[in-house]
Amino acid sequence: MRTVIVLGMTLLFSACGSSTGTGGKLDVVAAENVYGDIAAQIGGPRVSVTSILTTPTADPHLFEPGTFSGLAVAGAKVVLQNGLGYDAFMARLENAAPSKNRDVVTVADVLGVHGKDANPHLWYDLPQLDRIATAISAAFARADPPHAGAYRRGLRRFERSLAPLRREVTTIRTRFHGAPVAYTEPVPGYLVSAAGLRNLAPDSFTRLIEEGTEPSASAFAAMSKLVSGHRIRVLLYNSQAVSPITARLRAAAQKAGIPVVPVSETLPPHLTFQQWQLDQARALAAALAR
Repeated sequence: MRTVIVLGMTLLFSACGSSTGTGGKLDVVAAENVYGDIAAQIGGPRVSVTSILTTPTADPHLFEPGTFSGLAVAGAKVVLQNGLGYDAFMARLENAAPSKNRDVVTVADVLGVHGKDANPHLWYDLPQLDRIATAISAAFARADPPHAGAYRRGLRRFERSLAPLRREVTTIRTRFHGAPVAYTEPVPGYLVSAAGLRNLAPDSFTRLIEEGTEPSASAFAAMSKLVSGHRIRVLLYNSQAVSPITARLRAAAQKAGIPVVPVSETLPPHLTFQQWQLDQARALAAALAR
């Protein structure tokens, strides 16, 4: 399989010597379709975006890329990745096809987020979305200088389009500031913080769930007491990476009459990034209002 990938990459390099690829468009690869959608909105018709992680039912932490992903990265002029170990597979793809003409944007580096305990779900950090989008636009301008103005205009359009999401999160913060909630793993952690809510879920539970490890009996008991004791208003539940333990918590919350709000790590089909995040924010607001 490695021989096939290398040969394919060699052929692709020979066809991609200019700053733009097929049809005169800038070839862009995003590790996650979240960043891919943002990139497509900023770049518009000037870019051709390939997203590697696209399946909403897949666990991103267990993802293994195939030959197509390697070929896409080999021919890309701009690569967008999350960092913090979330998409560690990207380093393997990039190292398999080194290129001095490839601009790699690592969102964790852009935001200065580091450390093994950092929450990697950076696209949920609403206050930082402008910085993420600006870094993407700047990478496009470096790779394709003649169209830098178009990328700046795309950036401004994207920033304006975030207004409904910002208003919804501000409304939650105003109406429910300090309300106690819990999540099964830190996927919506940045959203919870931006909305001014208090997450009571213990790290001893959420971090292990995120890592695919079974929490200790005491950690599960502490999480269960939040539900049975009605100490939280809402349970935010990662619907993309379900385990028997998190399913038990969801069932317990539903039985106790505590609203459960599903969240996901990957952008669902047929939605823009803004629509997806706004839908989730509205669902959280409705749950808190119950």
